[in-house]
Order: sequence, then structure tokens, then C-alpha cells
Amino acid sequence: MRVVRSPVAHGRLVSIDASAALALPGVHAVWTFADVAHIPPIPFRLTGLKALEPYRQFALAKDFVRYVGEPVAVVFAANPYAAEDAADLVELDIAPLDSIIHAVDEPGVFGEGLSTEPDIVRKGYGDVDAAFAAAHATVTLELSVGRHTGVPLETRGAIARYDEARDVLEMHGAAKVPWWNRDTIARLLGRERQSLQFYERHVGGGFGIRGEIYPEDVLVCAAALHFRTPIKWIEDRREHLIAANHSRQQTHRIRAAIDDAGRILAIDNEFFHDNGAYMRTHAATVPDLAAAMLPGPYRVPAYRAVGHIRLTNKTPCGTYRAPGRYESTFVRERLLDAIAAKVGVDGVEIRRRNLLPTSAMPYALNLDTLGTHIVYDSGNYALLLDKMLERADWPTLQAELKVRRAQGELVGCGVAMFVEKSGLGPFDTVRVSVKPDGKVEVVTGVASIGQGVETAMAQIAADELGVDYTGIAVIHGQTDRIDQGAGAFASRVTVMCGEATRLAAAGLRGKILQVAAELMQCSADALEIVNGDIRPVAGGRGPSMTLVELASVRSDELSVEDTFESRHMVYPYGVHVAAVRVDPETAGVTIERYAIGYDVGKAVNPKMVEAQIAGGFAQGLGGALLEEFIYDEAGEPLSVTFADYLMPTSREVPEFSVLVTEDAPSPLNPMGLKGAGEGGTNPVGAAIAAAIDDALGRPGAVTELPVTPQRLRAILATKPS
Repeated sequence: MRVVRSPVAHGRLVSIDASAALALPGVHAVWTFADVAHIPPIPFRLTGLKALEPYRQFALAKDFVRYVGEPVAVVFAANPYAAEDAADLVELDIAPLDSIIHAVDEPGVFGEGLSTEPDIVRKGYGDVDAAFAAAHATVTLELSVGRHTGVPLETRGAIARYDEARDVLEMHGAAKVPWWNRDTIARLLGRERQSLQFYERHVGGGFGIRGEIYPEDVLVCAAALHFRTPIKWIEDRREHLIAANHSRQQTHRIRAAIDDAGRILAIDNEFFHDNGAYMRTHAATVPDLAAAMLPGPYRVPAYRAVGHIRLTNKTPCGTYRAPGRYESTFVRERLLDAIAAKVGVDGVEIRRRNLLPTSAMPYALNLDTLGTHIVYDSGNYALLLDKMLERADWPTLQAELKVRRAQGELVGCGVAMFVEKSGLGPFDTVRVSVKPDGKVEVVTGVASIGQGVETAMAQIAADELGVDYTGIAVIHGQTDRIDQGAGAFASRVTVMCGEATRLAAAGLRGKILQVAAELMQCSADALEIVNGDIRPVAGGRGPSMTLVELASVRSDELSVEDTFESRHMVYPYGVHVAAVRVDPETAGVTIERYAIGYDVGKAVNPKMVEAQIAGGFAQGLGGALLEEFIYDEAGEPLSVTFADYLMPTSREVPEFSVLVTEDAPSPLNPMGLKGAGEGGTNPVGAAIAAAIDDALGRPGAVTELPVTPQRLRAILATKPS
């Protein structure tokens, strides 16, 4: 399958002529909207506000095209070369319309009776207006985060196959939420859920962008069903950069009311979220999270957020690692730095004055997001700040930078703090079994997107069972192996699947001991499992047997399935410290030191946590200094190759240190787990912006990410106010 994409950002679709394409040898068919008109638009998975439903995307463009890269037709051919040649021959007659490029501009017309502002996210508590009226001072900023996204090593792809003998449609490819995708595509195609099965493959990272339902996924499945033959689709890199979900782009107009010591009395935040041309599966998730998570680790007595969801003629948006938090942390931490400058103290001190104390935990924020109330479950924010300042040798660092600045160097340092969310429910189900050969199998309802599911779940099961974790097979992402699963997103897997694994393994351990006790004619309480041996408890006497021996005669009884349910998320937190040097001639930024502290409650595998943080840091660095999708005023994308969309390489990613702490285990699950997937990314833009300000000696200089050389050169060229 090859997709024919719109070459214009906005226009009325007049006609499509596929005759030349169909005449090519090897071309089987060309589909347009008429061929898939029976398929409803792609629904929402998260935060699906009713007002957003008219803005969903169909598998193929219907009457209008709304971004460059929108699928308009698909070609089916015997091989990819014939398909690509045929796609080039499909003639599109599109009457151009004016494009909307800037989300901060007045809303335009999406369709009949529909504005390009589908909805407004409103959150808040307390008397904001009274707080501003009584304030000692106010601080006002306008801040922006540029459009970028996760760019996985391997582009998107899928293979769909219809097994007529079983009447089962199979989908092979990346899927972070295989069960939801399976059930949803089955509904779209009018089939029973069990007649469609998803098989996740090892295809690398997800980062939010991969594994959602895109138009191409629906088309591949529909085509396999229609043609009764396997259909393969792989996108090229240009397609990926213009068609897969973008993210991040927001502009915030924020103000804070403060007392004479710089303590926050209220925050008022209006922001504009550029969601691109359509509302895809994430719906309002990103602006909702941005509004809800902005207060961070600080006491904010009154708060108001008004988030305008705006559609523009750009690639539609979704989530990207730390969605809504990367943006709101940048905004909040810039605000804290501005407050510090206003009252004449440094950034560390202003944070200390505003931090929530440990005694406040659990702390109800009086806000909600993703269907849950935000209640910080545990945290010692001041302690982690102290640990990170000690790790960075803060007084010595400050003294060294002062000497270097006196010698004319532009060097500085910055701190950023944040609270993450993780462990999103509502459930995870796991089945743990002993096979006839004595090997243990863990079947989960999650997916692996590079976060180490196999290792972490094997460790948890092994600890509970008393066996070697290296001999445990962990099965994930296969919808035919377990009936339900929530998948991998929102840093949820270790928390939710980990506890479900522990519960199932504990149940299996009890069953193993009970069956063994029957065979050995003793009490189950008198037995234990150590390294796969079922034996009398320490100091006891009596018979023993191996798990392999037990399984060889009673394996049909050795299986337990259990579910862990949770209605509240857990909230890890962290501190990043950055030191940078600015080159006044090239306007380049060199990161000389970087330190990351993250409290995850309990680290099942500390090295894997550090690896997650490392990868997240590289992605956060890209959004801070390099990565951005640029469009011209007509909506033409200008970042369609890696020559234009710049990502950090090993040269740009500096050496950095990581401190993983376990000072605040979560009380919401027995192991005290919190997620670790997004803390490496969340505050990178904020920390680097603060460090650049310090290097320039100009508080508030950085107001926009990424801080590209062009933007930094413009800052250097302006005189301080």
C-alpha cells in the first residue's frame, strides 16, 4: 500500500483521477474516500470531549484537505516500486483555500457551523482575582514552546493479514495499546473484537507518537479484509515527518500574584494549544495535562487556567514524552525565575520559599486530569533539591562561573523542578503460569516500547516465586494470549503491570506450595521455594522437590491470573541542574554540566531507570535547542528531512549524572512504585533556559523554545531592558 498525500495545506477536494495509475502493470486498485465511506472517523482514546468529535479524522480525506501530507487516496500494487510509481500518477484537483498557521490568531472556519477553536479547557480553584487585588506585586510573561515530536529510529509500518479459515484479521506492527487498537478497529470495520488480533513487534521506542491508531492502520486492515491478501505499508522518512503526530506547540500568557517575599498567591494562565488540522486519538490530552500539571511542586493558593484548543493547517498533534508537562514546566519554572528576579533573590531560594512541605502529603491539588483527581501521593521535594545541589557542588560551581564571567565568558547555571504523573489505571491483568517443563511464563496486557518490560516483570515475578528471573518468559502485546490489557503509555507499566504481576505470582506461589504439600503429605505452611526448589522452611526437615518435577505431573493446576486496579495516579518528582556556555560569535550553546535527580519511590531495576532518564534527557535537549517543525505562511512544511529537522547526536548530548532516589515510596501500591519514563525529558527546556539567562546576565531573556542559534543571536543583538 502506498498513500497519496495532499500537496497543499488547505483546499477543497474537487476530483481525483486515478486512471493513469490503474493502467500501470502490477497495480491492483486505487481507493479514495468513496471506497471507505462506510468507515467512521477515528475515535478518541483519551480525554475525548464531546465538543471535539466533529473534528475527528477520516481514513481518507472527504471533501477538504487540511494539511500537507493528509491521506487522500491509497494505491495497492504487487510491490512497493509499482505502488510508488502509481501514487505519483494519481492526479488531484484541489481548489486552494486560505491557511491558518498561527494558533494565537483569531479562530477561523473549520467547516459548516464549526470554528477552528473546538473547545476551551478550563481548570482552577480559589479566588484568583482577589489574590491579584491584594498582591504586593505581579509578574507577567508570554512564553512559547515550539512544535516537535518523537522521531523513532524506525518509521511507522504495519502488515495486515486475513486468515479466512479462522475468519480472523491479524495486524502486525507497533502498538503501544494493542487491546484498545484491536477493539476500536474491529468496531470501525464492523467486526467482533475476537475476530481481530494484534501482534506487537520489536520496532523500538514509542515516545507517545507510535502505536496510536492512524488513518494508515485503518486502511491496511480494511484492505486486507477486502482483498483477502496480506497488505504491507511502510512509510518513508518524509512521510513520517509530515504525517505522524506532532506535539508540544503552545503559547502561554501567564501572570503570578506574589507577596513581598516572592511567595506565590495566585497564578493565572491563558494558553493557546496548536493541535494541527484534526483531533486525533489523544483529543484534549495535551492541553488538559498542561493546565492540570502546571502548579508543579509549589504551593499555589489560587489558580486559573484557560487553554484554547486551536486547529491550524498543520500536521495533527498527539502526545510526546512528558506531554503537557514539558510545556507547563518550562512556563512555570520561567515564572519562578522571573519572580526571583523581581524580589532580588536567586532561583534556588525562590523555589525553597514556595515548595510544598513533606507534611502536606498527600496533597490534593483540587484539579483533575485523565479522569483522575490530582493528589500528590508522597514527596520530599526540598530533600531532593538539597541532594542535587550537593551533587552539583553548587557553591563551588557558582564561584567558578563568577570567575569565568569576570574573564568575559558567557557561562551560567540553572535549576528546574517538576512533578510528574505516572501509573495511570484503571487496571492491568497478568497471568503467571508454570509450563510442563518447569519454566515460568508471565503473560501481560501491556506492550514493550523499549522500557524493559521483560526484565522488570521477570524480576518482580521471580522475587515473589523464589525462582531465577533469567528463566522467566514475559509475553506482551499479543491480544490472542490474554483477553484484556491497557498497554504502555503514561509511564504506567511498572506501577500497574508490576503490581498485577506481583499479585498473580503471589497467588501462583500459594498454589505451588499447596499442590506440592499434597504430594509430600505435609502442610503448605511448612514449605518454601528457593531457587526453584520446593523444600521445608529454613531449619525444617522433610521431603523436597524441584519446580520442574512438580510441573511435570501437575502443570495444569499451576496458573494464576490476577488484576490490579487503581483509580489514582502516582507522582514521581525531580530536579535538573544545568551549566552552559554561550558562544557570542556562533550563538551556540554548549552544555558543560548536567545533573538529574528523580525520585521513583522504588526502583525495580535502577540501571533501567537510569537508561530511561538518559534517553529522555536526549529528547528533552532536542526540544530545548534544536528540534522544531517550521511552516511557511501557506502551510508548506519546511522541516521534511533531517537536514532541516535537527536532532541531537552523540556530540550534542553531553556527559551527565543521574541520581535515582527512593525517599518517597508511593502508598498507593504495596511495592511503593512510581513511573520513571518521562522525568528525564520533563524539565530540560526549563533548566537550560535558566542557565542561558544566567550566562547572559539577563533574567527572562529566553521566552521561547527551542533556543536555536537564530533566536539566541536575536537575543544577543537586543539591548537589555
